[in-house]
Amino acid sequence: MSDEQDASLESKSDKKGAAVKFPPPAIFASLILLGAGMQMLWPLRLGIPESLEIIGYLLVLCGVAIAILVSSSFRKVGTAIEPWKPTTAIVTTGIYAWSRNPIYTGFCFINIGIGIATNNLWIFASFIPAAFLLYHIAIAKEESYLEQKFGDEYLAYKKSVRRWI
Repeated sequence: MSDEQDASLESKSDKKGAAVKFPPPAIFASLILLGAGMQMLWPLRLGIPESLEIIGYLLVLCGVAIAILVSSSFRKVGTAIEPWKPTTAIVTTGIYAWSRNPIYTGFCFINIGIGIATNNLWIFASFIPAAFLLYHIAIAKEESYLEQKFGDEYLAYKKSVRRWI
C-alpha cells in the first residue's frame, strides 16, 4: 500500500475522532440530577457543618477553572476538545503534565463540590459511578484512538503521566 493510500485510510477512519457518542459532561450532569432526585426520595446528608459548605463551592470553582485551562490548552495547539472530533495533536504541557484527563478530574471536583455545598451525599458520591461510566463510555475509546493515531508518542506520554491525578 502506498503512503497516499495509508494517509487516505487514516483520514477516513479519523473523521469521528475517538467515536465517543455521549458527551462526557452529560454523564456528570445526569448523575447530579439523579442525586438531587434521590435526595428528594431518600434524603441522605453528609453531616458536615454549614460553615464548611464553602469548601464545596471552592471545589466547583476549581473544576470550572480546570475546564477553562483545558479548553485553552486545546485551542493553543489547534485540536478539538470534543472526543467525537479528530485529534490533531497530543497536549502534554501545563495541567496535562500531571494528568492525562484533567477535565474529567475537574468534572469529578464539580460533583463532589456540589454534594458538599448542598450537603447531599447522593450528589457527593455521584463522582464514583460517573468515573466508572466515563471510563467505559469515553476514556477507553479515547486512549485506544490516541494509541492508534500517535503510537509511541502517546504510549510514552501514557507511561509517564497518570490518568487522573
